[in-house]
Amino acid sequence: MTMATNLFGEQLGQRYTRPSASLLKWVGNKYRMAEEIASYLPQRHGVFYDVFLGGGSVLATVAPKQGVGSDVFPPLVEIWNMLKSDPSRLKRWYADRHRRFVEASDRKQQYERVKAAYNARPNGADLLFLCRSCYAGIVRFRKSDGYMSTPIGPHNPIPAAAFAKRVDEWHSRLSHCDFVQADFADLMRQAKRGDVVYCDPPYTHTQSILYGAQTFELRRLLTAIEDCKRRGVYVLLSIDGTKKSGSTTCRLELPAGLFEREVRIEVGRSMLRRLQMTGETLEGELVSDRLLLTY
Repeated sequence: MTMATNLFGEQLGQRYTRPSASLLKWVGNKYRMAEEIASYLPQRHGVFYDVFLGGGSVLATVAPKQGVGSDVFPPLVEIWNMLKSDPSRLKRWYADRHRRFVEASDRKQQYERVKAAYNARPNGADLLFLCRSCYAGIVRFRKSDGYMSTPIGPHNPIPAAAFAKRVDEWHSRLSHCDFVQADFADLMRQAKRGDVVYCDPPYTHTQSILYGAQTFELRRLLTAIEDCKRRGVYVLLSIDGTKKSGSTTCRLELPAGLFEREVRIEVGRSMLRRLQMTGETLEGELVSDRLLLTY
């Protein structure tokens, strides 16, 4: 087993390699720090659970022999299930919408057509293209009615051929995983002694515009983590570190004794602040996550 060490010279577990590129553009995506997060996994463990799946970067980096990815958002789970069961169809979903987009005389108008189709009937096929073409990959929803409201981004969505290569790589990494629509607490109760649960919940201070964040309760998650620890399930939690929401610095107080160690992981510039700020510098808008371990 290849071993890694952290900045303090401590020996960590197996060295993991992330995919060559992300599959989805998704706010809070841990793609850049997925290898570092995975390096703190126990050297031996059972099923790997990712209960706030999102962009799936940590799950794909671990590429477990037995894994479960879950999310409460049906269109997102539909994308992941299609990746596993019918990757060719997933490629067609993207390629068809990408072709119509690049051939359109008015690309903004074509983007709005896809967004309107999604809002009329939320589905994975439209969401797949929207998350790769919307502004900064920030899929945000109105709290009142769930309307997807993110405008088109200034970038060109990646070509269909490039996306297809990513699908092949991610399919091979996640072929031993199951994907389910489920509340995090329900899935965490299924974990057995020696299994690992990775939690990357919505940032409680800054992500209220994102799906699921309006109803997320940190207290419920902490209760589920406590129950897992009592049953011998390893839990890793990525959560707000010292960061900014507008002009307010956010610090979370967590129960004493629940976590055995804490690692600070630098995330980089805030994607949400990039969307919120116009004509302002992003200096000082660095995000720092806390990786908390129950072991």
